Amino acid sequence: MPQKTLPFTLAQIEQIEKSCPTPFHLYDEKGIRANARRLKAAFAWNPGFKEYFAVKACPNPFLMKILKEEGFGMDCSSLPELLLSQEIGVTGEGIMFTSNDTPANEFVKAQALGAVINLDDLSHLPFLEACAGLPELVCFRYNPGPLKGGNAIIGNPEQAKYGFTREQLFEGYRVLKQKGVKRFGLHTMVASNELNPQYFIDTAEILFDLAVELSREVGITFEFVNIGGGIGIPYRPEQAAVDLECVGAGVRAAYESRLLAKGHPALKLYMECGRMVTGPFGFLVARVRHIKKTYKTYAGLDACMANLMRPALYGAYHHISVPAKAGQPCSTVYDVTGSLCENNDKFAIDRPLPELAPGDLVVIHDAGAHGHAMGFQYNGKLRSAELLLREDGSVVQIRRAETPADYFATLDFGALASFRA
Repeated sequence: MPQKTLPFTLAQIEQIEKSCPTPFHLYDEKGIRANARRLKAAFAWNPGFKEYFAVKACPNPFLMKILKEEGFGMDCSSLPELLLSQEIGVTGEGIMFTSNDTPANEFVKAQALGAVINLDDLSHLPFLEACAGLPELVCFRYNPGPLKGGNAIIGNPEQAKYGFTREQLFEGYRVLKQKGVKRFGLHTMVASNELNPQYFIDTAEILFDLAVELSREVGITFEFVNIGGGIGIPYRPEQAAVDLECVGAGVRAAYESRLLAKGHPALKLYMECGRMVTGPFGFLVARVRHIKKTYKTYAGLDACMANLMRPALYGAYHHISVPAKAGQPCSTVYDVTGSLCENNDKFAIDRPLPELAPGDLVVIHDAGAHGHAMGFQYNGKLRSAELLLREDGSVVQIRRAETPADYFATLDFGALASFRA
């Protein structure tokens, strides 16, 4: 079966294990930087282009700082994400704050940082005005409804909880204009992990057409259009990555024909990719703990869905390599499992792999986004360490593994002693 390559050797992993036992997440700095530069180059035709990294995909400040060095902003959706961005020195319009069901204190913090505030609902406009005041630049999130198809992760736009209807956009921008707001943005995000490049070109066409209509009818000019993220990655070895150059060229053609040619002034183009930026360059490294043979053959790992829950949550495919047995035939079919007390705690179902034995090292690919970030502590499971493979070949720890002390940190055992049930 097709295979994926690794940016490190078995010997390197064994050396890392001397100070950091499995399981752990390992990120490839060289791959992340090269990928970031390729994305920027694909849209370099737009002088104002900016990619806002979706912090939720991989909220580690070391990785965020790397992306800041590559010129990225940060797309945030919560107070902790705002604080992480502030910690690495990203403030002002380097932050795009897109959230939903947002509490007042988060709007206040976003406003204090000078972030671009992207509102999810018409009712949030008076809410924001009351709690933080209206900023000079406001953006609305558009939900195109039946104009766009969704997918399993983000849902059908008509059923999704996100964004304004078309009619609400016209009403909202009129209100902003009446209240003296002078700067405007337009945004949408309608798919996740999409591999069809035309999907993003079609999205841009919808937004450019809409910007022209809104501009004419409301009498405003848009400063930027954010076409969202959602660019997928080839989780399966036989899949092809999205052709970023094709997307960039297609969006440019739409920009020129549907925006500039219709009389709207040049504007900045923004994106908010997360998965495609770091996803292919993160790996969950684990070892086989047990081999169990009952009605099926199970390879039980020292990792579990607390380390990577996408397969359990979505039935998502993640490729698995066995570095010490590369080139050997995939002659045995396994369910690859963790130790959580849930039957869906499986990284793979009916996966052909080389014959495994306890102690074998396995690498689960494409865990650099929505991997460690989605960890949890159910069943008393502790989240693993995160490590960074630097461009010079050195490895640094960028998040330590949790300990039982972390698990108990929010409990007051002193109060427990005097508690009477």
